[in-house]
Amino acid sequence: MQPQKNRGRVDIKRTTAGRGGKTVTLVTGFAGIGLPEKESLCRKMRSACGCGGTVKDGDIEIQGDQRDKIAAILTDAGFRPVFAGG
Repeated sequence: MQPQKNRGRVDIKRTTAGRGGKTVTLVTGFAGIGLPEKESLCRKMRSACGCGGTVKDGDIEIQGDQRDKIAAILTDAGFRPVFAGG
């Protein structure tokens, strides 16, 4: 299945808020995709980064600072990743 291009902008942030000082990479701003597709994207990111991650409140959280790898995966899936925040 060929993913359609330009499925919208998603923000990639690195944050530590509320996580006891642990860094996570947060992917937010998904529009028009359901939970099953977010979970499959999350699974791809976890295996590419070799770390844990989850889908929480409609956002994808991946442990550690993995912004570059995640941006490549999102670009392949047809999204337009934008680095936001710190």
